[in-house]
Amino acid sequence: MFGDWEMPLQYEGTLAEHAAVRDTVGVFDVSHLGRFRVDGGGAAALVDRLLTNDLDKVAPGRTQYTLLLNDEGGIIDDIVVWWIEPESLVVLPNGVNHDRVVALFVDEAPANVTVTDLRPTTCMLAVQGPDAPRAIESAVGLPPVKRRVAHLNGIIVAGTGYTGEAGGEVIVPLEQAEGVFGALLDAGAVPCGLGARDTLRLEAGLPLWGQDLDETITPLEAGLEWALGWDDPFPGRDALIAQRSAGIGRTRVGFVVEDRRPPRHGYAIRCGESSGEVTSGNFSPALQRGIGLAYLAPPPDEASTAAEIQVRDQWVPATLTKTPFVSTS
Repeated sequence: MFGDWEMPLQYEGTLAEHAAVRDTVGVFDVSHLGRFRVDGGGAAALVDRLLTNDLDKVAPGRTQYTLLLNDEGGIIDDIVVWWIEPESLVVLPNGVNHDRVVALFVDEAPANVTVTDLRPTTCMLAVQGPDAPRAIESAVGLPPVKRRVAHLNGIIVAGTGYTGEAGGEVIVPLEQAEGVFGALLDAGAVPCGLGARDTLRLEAGLPLWGQDLDETITPLEAGLEWALGWDDPFPGRDALIAQRSAGIGRTRVGFVVEDRRPPRHGYAIRCGESSGEVTSGNFSPALQRGIGLAYLAPPPDEASTAAEIQVRDQWVPATLTKTPFVSTS
């Protein structure tokens, strides 16, 4: 269970489903994820004002990764925006933060903007892997294009995802969901559960809100400065300007363990004079090693790569490395 959502950890098995996404195509029912529409004459301006990235960097028909911050610069949520039409956008927060983010947009929306919760009336599917574009086009008649969004017959398709692979995510009206899911299976997609979704996103080096990101972590510490539009007065901007001037006290890093043991959330990590703890860790099917993300304080020197992870009472050798951990399609 995730909140009130029932979702499988696996169907055939995590390793088989992970391999399907890397080699061919997998489909995830991710209807637990947040999604709501913002429509009206001031819709784009509202999204631009509340979130960190600059919508002027993109245009209608495009997608954008962005953040919602508190006044101290902490990450309330990391969010993807699908800009469908000039004044019509879909905002996709994490499932656990959906109600909070919707409520904020409702409270801040001017009279000419409507905010519509899509979770009660739609299903959301993530179709990922080298063969995913073909499968999506076969199922709904609309191919996904990377970082672009389009709609047809009430279905919205965006070239986004959480695995690092090609493909996209599809928002489908509930009455069409079973048919679309069946059509994806007919097109060769393998049903996948949350276990594979986590190993895939970690190999791609993608952070998970609630573990790698939260309200005590800033975008500068998380390595997400690229998602900030410094020219816009977004919430938390002043705190980040002050932090940027003073220097950050910790930073997010990726690491690979020298054996197969998977590091776990909360394990201690050290690298020279720097120390911290693991925020995400798992076994990498591609590397046949344990991999993970962690925060180290103070930030280690770029030349420092030798690290250790405390697994129970033993310090296990590891190497700091850039992410993603594996190359994808």
